[in-house]
Amino acid sequence: MSAISVSNFSSSKFVLTGFPGLERYYFWFSIPFSLIYATVFLGNCMVLHIVRTEPSLHEPMFYFLAMLSFTDLCVGLTTIHTVLGVLWGLIQEVSLDSCIAQSYFIHGLSFMESSVLLAMSFDRYVAICNPLRYSSILTNEKIMKIGVAILCRSSLLIPPVIIRLRFLNYCRPHILSHSFCLHQDLIRMACSDIRFNSIYGLALVISNLLLDAVLILISYVMILHTVLGIASWEERIKSLQTCVSHICAVLVFYVPIIGLTMVHRFGKHLSPLVHVLMGNIYILFPPLMNPIIYSIKTQQIRRRVQRLFCSKGT
Repeated sequence: MSAISVSNFSSSKFVLTGFPGLERYYFWFSIPFSLIYATVFLGNCMVLHIVRTEPSLHEPMFYFLAMLSFTDLCVGLTTIHTVLGVLWGLIQEVSLDSCIAQSYFIHGLSFMESSVLLAMSFDRYVAICNPLRYSSILTNEKIMKIGVAILCRSSLLIPPVIIRLRFLNYCRPHILSHSFCLHQDLIRMACSDIRFNSIYGLALVISNLLLDAVLILISYVMILHTVLGIASWEERIKSLQTCVSHICAVLVFYVPIIGLTMVHRFGKHLSPLVHVLMGNIYILFPPLMNPIIYSIKTQQIRRRVQRLFCSKGT
């Protein structure tokens, strides 16, 4: 692999990294990864099917959950061909254009998931802090507008920094850190002036991921303040239980992002296996865990899943 990667730095091909030094075990690695992708697709499709077919779930909370599942499903579709392609020995490198396209979708879907989690925190804030106006605030029309805003925010802000990748000169070894393409990985190989990509990319992270995280934290501070003002202990617990699934989804999304950022920023001395492991956790952990979390922690989804499987069993 090293001979391919260093023979021609001016080539438009980029070498995908699986698990360095463990190539002989790729077949065995492909089994759990295939199961994970199958679970991602089946789990998120199941959530989408349940929300669509169950009239009692046609509420703002579950509409946002459907947006989250759709986003997770797209993440799986965006990365499966390179991740499993490397493990199955089908592909070893990708073209620059394919790499740029994949990085656009990965980062765009990441911003979209963050935006959906923010919308879900607003839903929980209204439901707990202003329950009497819940149905009038979160109407179907407003939910559609929120969905369109999330889509525009996630897709229209990224092209300037992604398109510029096409015009950079890549003179360093074309070895990616993962079995998929990320913006920070591509600019690491460039010899051109990358100040625009660095500054604009940082601005995107601050105005999307960081801002969303701060607003989610503020919403939960206000939710906690309202809940603590409730006299009945049972009512406090009941109110907080409606937020458990969302809190878990937020942690599942933001913890891997923070971990991957720390590894890329400060872990240059770490083993390449650490970079690969953190990259795969960042890509696969949220889409894998979100359907499981909501199927276990959300009573309406759990009951519908039980009915779904019981009806198939009979």
